[in-house]
Amino acid sequence: MPHEIILLTGEVEGPHLAAALMAHNPTIHVNHVDGAASLRDALDLTGGADANAGRRLVAFCTGAVVPADVLAALPGPAYNFHPGPPTYPGSRAASFALYEGADRFGATLHVMERRVDEGAIVDVAWFDLPADVKLRYDELEVMSYQRCIGLFQKYAAHLAMDDAPLPLSKETWSGTKRTKADADGLREPPRDATEEEIRRRFRAFGG
Repeated sequence: MPHEIILLTGEVEGPHLAAALMAHNPTIHVNHVDGAASLRDALDLTGGADANAGRRLVAFCTGAVVPADVLAALPGPAYNFHPGPPTYPGSRAASFALYEGADRFGATLHVMERRVDEGAIVDVAWFDLPADVKLRYDELEVMSYQRCIGLFQKYAAHLAMDDAPLPLSKETWSGTKRTKADADGLREPPRDATEEEIRRRFRAFGG
């Protein structure tokens, strides 16, 4: 049974996710970290996996990139809850889905690897986008975030109580991995953009 969960997430999510884990295992220590620096402090990076026995890293809807040496120091897989489906790896998944006219979206639980959003997939919470509603990117982000919470609740007991890796699904990553810079490049339309293109970009990326 794990004795410590290193929880990489924001300040708002941290206490609530920690409580969900401790509800299944009251003896577990949840170490909430919010970035790469505090993550390094939470592990023994010189002693290898044996020095970190009983520790598990779980990342939830974070923009922080976990360094390769941190992943190498863990005794088992680390897991990430990505606010987008396997068809939209990388940053600003909701924005690119709306811009490209996707008809379904979701949230993904996957194993963390050195390269972002490439690890084996545990589960995906898919949902269809309403055809008769013009969602904005922030509204779709909330819908995906809610699916991430659902996935966390589904797997919290295993993460808190079972040393074994989570079982993997047959889902695979696809699509182009985007960055924040890619999104920023589309936020402002070119001077010769049509009115339709201006509205499309504003809906997907904001002003």
